[in-house]
Amino acid sequence: MSLGLHQFYDIQATAIKGLNGTEFAYEGLRQNISRIKSYEGVDRVWVEEGQTVSKSSWDVLIPTIRKDSSEIWVTFNPEFEDDESYSRFIQRPPKDAAVVEINWRDNPWFPQVLEEEREYTKLRDPDSYDHIWEGKCRQWLQGAIYATQLRQAYADNRVTSVPYDDALPVYTAWDLGHTDDTAIWWFQVTHGEIHILECYASNGGTLSEYATQVLGRRVEIDLVQDEIVSRLGQWIPELSHRRKYKYKLHWLPHDARAKTLAAKGKSIIEQLATALGMSNVGIVPDIGLEDGIQAAIMTFPRIWFDKVGCDDGLKALRRYQRKMQEDDRSLRAKPLHDWTSHYADAFRYLAVAWRGLEIDKKVEEPVRSISVFHNTATLNDMWDTAPKPSQRI
Repeated sequence: MSLGLHQFYDIQATAIKGLNGTEFAYEGLRQNISRIKSYEGVDRVWVEEGQTVSKSSWDVLIPTIRKDSSEIWVTFNPEFEDDESYSRFIQRPPKDAAVVEINWRDNPWFPQVLEEEREYTKLRDPDSYDHIWEGKCRQWLQGAIYATQLRQAYADNRVTSVPYDDALPVYTAWDLGHTDDTAIWWFQVTHGEIHILECYASNGGTLSEYATQVLGRRVEIDLVQDEIVSRLGQWIPELSHRRKYKYKLHWLPHDARAKTLAAKGKSIIEQLATALGMSNVGIVPDIGLEDGIQAAIMTFPRIWFDKVGCDDGLKALRRYQRKMQEDDRSLRAKPLHDWTSHYADAFRYLAVAWRGLEIDKKVEEPVRSISVFHNTATLNDMWDTAPKPSQRI
């Protein structure tokens, strides 16, 4: 408007279109990465806040922008050295990349009030100063819940290559989202160790999508005359490794009974049990958020992460944090809810489920800390056997 071009451009909710056929489109990479695959003839892409873009998103976006002389512009404030964008464009930039560092000293209109704040931060908190004012990468976030445990995991070389063992069953642990992310971790258990093979998360997906991720082939879940019908389609090449997995249990959060993504009251439990063609779906007991976090902390020393398969999840766990109170002296009790929460919640369920499995091994009669859905049982039967919030494992 200020340039006097309003008569030439039609400004819409998600795009700006020019009379000569030019178009500016706006997309969220994490939420709309599948739709971005269909783009063609793009001249320029500008990725803002690029420090949050994952490897999987870059692997889709970069081959999509293939027009001759096309360009991708990325602007971001560095966060961690292991962020995909920092590693890809700063540490090991493409040979045809132009990398420019722009800082406070490059601003000809840098005001005195910011100069005073800069000097104050430099004196009060040198570590934060390097990140905030000089663009250096952080080491760890203030209030990061699993910082100590992750530092030890890296020091112990437990973030490494973790191969799939075809002699062992595979488990999954889920956090189910309705309006936000669903996250899944894949893991195996051997000799008191938890080997996490990979993880996955997406925003606003369907149960068909998540079943597809688990089986490595197209899955369609539908309702036909109040009955759940699942159809298996073609294999997906990039998920071919999951064809080998010998699944034993898929652990869902305790509130999976209450949540539903389907019509006519069909639960997530019922849909997944049918779609995945398995006999059991585990329900993780509700032991509360804080007790769950403590369970994860105690379980951490037994966990090995596959560095590649768990890349996005490790980044989320590293950033999962409690924010400071307004008095700037203490941390809030409740963790910050953002994109990291779903990976962290699924990880917490993994720890609680594993501890239940270990308890089961030590008694002749299976304890009731874990409830299992069988095709022959009703949903109410399953829910009645689940532990209540007052119970602990």
